Amino acid sequence: MPSSSDVAIEVRDLRREFQTHLKQPGFSGAVRGLFHREYQTKIAVSDLNFSIQKGEFVGFLGPNGAGKTTTLKMLSGVLHPTSGEAHVLGFVPWKREAAFQKRFSLVLGQKNQLWWDLPAYDSFDLNREIYDVPVSDFKAKVEELGELLDITKLLHVPVRKLSLGERMKCELAASLLHSPEVLFLDEPTIGLDLISQARIREFLREYNEKTGMTVILTSHYMADISALCRRVIVINEGKAAFDGPLADLSARFAQMRRVHLTLDHAPTPEERERANQMGENVQVEGTRLSLSVPRDDVPDHVNQLLAAFAVQDLEIADVELETVIRDVFENSGSSEAVEV
Repeated sequence: MPSSSDVAIEVRDLRREFQTHLKQPGFSGAVRGLFHREYQTKIAVSDLNFSIQKGEFVGFLGPNGAGKTTTLKMLSGVLHPTSGEAHVLGFVPWKREAAFQKRFSLVLGQKNQLWWDLPAYDSFDLNREIYDVPVSDFKAKVEELGELLDITKLLHVPVRKLSLGERMKCELAASLLHSPEVLFLDEPTIGLDLISQARIREFLREYNEKTGMTVILTSHYMADISALCRRVIVINEGKAAFDGPLADLSARFAQMRRVHLTLDHAPTPEERERANQMGENVQVEGTRLSLSVPRDDVPDHVNQLLAAFAVQDLEIADVELETVIRDVFENSGSSEAVEV
């Protein structure tokens, strides 16, 4: 068992609820709402529990609305929980103590912290003042991050003239100037081209290995997760559906293979139903029909599929990580949910 000094983040029964106003349709409904408002409670995070050790790089996965960003905002002190406890580096985040503020950083892929009309270096200098970073340390850090992210020549260019990939690299640099011990990353590669995504992944991996910084990463790109995270926490509807090594998550489905069929026509409803009886996780895209079958029974299933469909082409592959994650989402609300 690791000692408490090895724990960077501890979450116990964390819960966050939001009250939303129910608007009735039509003009009369709007008028009634002025005097008799009705509200409903939305549970964004429900009784969440996990612990993260110092230096871990953990993937935090879930569909839109699962509670990922809400959790990161609570752990960074932006939001107060409805109930439950959390400690980050021994601090209660929502107390917003100055000592805690200097030891973590939060990067939201769809939010900018850099001043749009100013060079990134000017925003960096502002962060130096905010975090009270000594000038000598600041200059050394800017030089280090400039080289690692290949942005040295961009630091004096107005941010509005940078590409999306260049801006995100500058955003990352800005978040690391005060050498945080914990980094919360929410969709840092969203909207980037494949080359920019790969470069940011390479930087994050190297920086984590070099500094031992603890990182929680949310991303819809499975390439980010598989390249950076040995451990993943999957949440759905605010609850944990899986917490463990990424390899274990994939191993749950190692006994399955994915069969891709290209047909001479788009499958009819009857053919889709037939496919559902012959395999799992059936997907249809145009004339392409995909389903999962037991690894040991692939030959028999392929023969059955060839007899049942007008097949033009056939491909057999391992189950994609995206399919594994989707299956966890679908099962998390049932009695067959993944054990945490």
